[in-house]
Amino acid sequence: MPRQGNKSKWRSIAIASLVPVFLNGSAEAQQSDQPGGPQNERVRLPDPVQRALTSVVALRAAIPPTARSAEQLGTERAGHGVVIGEEGLVLTVGYLIMEADSVEIIEAGGRRVSATVLAYDYESGFGLLRTAIPLRAKPLPFGDSDVLKFRDVVTVAGHGGEDMAQRAVVVDRREFAGYWEYLLENAVFTSPPFGLFGGAALLGDDGSLLGIGSLFVGDAYRAHGGTLPGNMFIPINRLKPIYDLMREGRRPPGSKPWIGVYTQEVQGRLIIAYVSPGSPAELAGLRRGDIIRDVAGTEVEAVADFYRKLWASGTSGSTVKLGIERDGIPEDVLVRSTDRYKYLKLDPTL
Repeated sequence: MPRQGNKSKWRSIAIASLVPVFLNGSAEAQQSDQPGGPQNERVRLPDPVQRALTSVVALRAAIPPTARSAEQLGTERAGHGVVIGEEGLVLTVGYLIMEADSVEIIEAGGRRVSATVLAYDYESGFGLLRTAIPLRAKPLPFGDSDVLKFRDVVTVAGHGGEDMAQRAVVVDRREFAGYWEYLLENAVFTSPPFGLFGGAALLGDDGSLLGIGSLFVGDAYRAHGGTLPGNMFIPINRLKPIYDLMREGRRPPGSKPWIGVYTQEVQGRLIIAYVSPGSPAELAGLRRGDIIRDVAGTEVEAVADFYRKLWASGTSGSTVKLGIERDGIPEDVLVRSTDRYKYLKLDPTL
């Protein structure tokens, strides 16, 4: 019997054993010893998945140094995208193309095609591009991401064919709250991690697109006091209600209030970790280290709770009263929110 102090170690070992068991227990893992991608397991990809790989493209984006997002995300960004329309439509994760002044798409075979940014939907995290000339790859059909559940085996694919594809397991479906005023319901979490996750395709065994890669997370799987690293994917069903608007270069009306703070939970308290330069938060005098206690007198309990109460305060442009604590002294701060698209100098018609 292990000592009491070793319980967490044994739990971690048990959790880490889940993914190889799921993968090796799949029919594909038992029937073939062909390489399946970056991971160590030799798994033959289903035929529809192999055909879908040519529809996963690479993208490179150049962002001007004056862009609001340049400090946090850099001026040169690279990742993947997925062809989803005959007219050269490519879906990716929005932060790769946010504020880009030029984007290049690289198809299977190495052909390079310039593209323009059609839309960036901050609420979902999706970005949509259109290439200057038609692409050779066939558009991938949308699957139903709502049916994905714990233990389902999927394929994570980047640009580069089978060498850039790996089998993975859905290890959770849950809400994800990002510190940059972002909240995604029913996100898809997979493991093992895929290193080049930005814009990667989450594929079902029928070759359909189920999600777009967004992040690496250290706690994709949470159970019994242990965690397992993996990736967070934006589910494709989140795109379906806004697809036509994005294809037309528009976004849903009625933007949410944005103030420009990055927050994190520390010992049950919500602390401001970063204030965006020139944001409403900075103009109101909020600082790094301030503790957010309440929104309009209603106590906040966590990051997601803070966003919901902030967004419930009105539309962009409304004034939000935040109760904060600074150096142990409570005070109220009035913050006049704005539209984050305008702050990022994105096309205001979107």
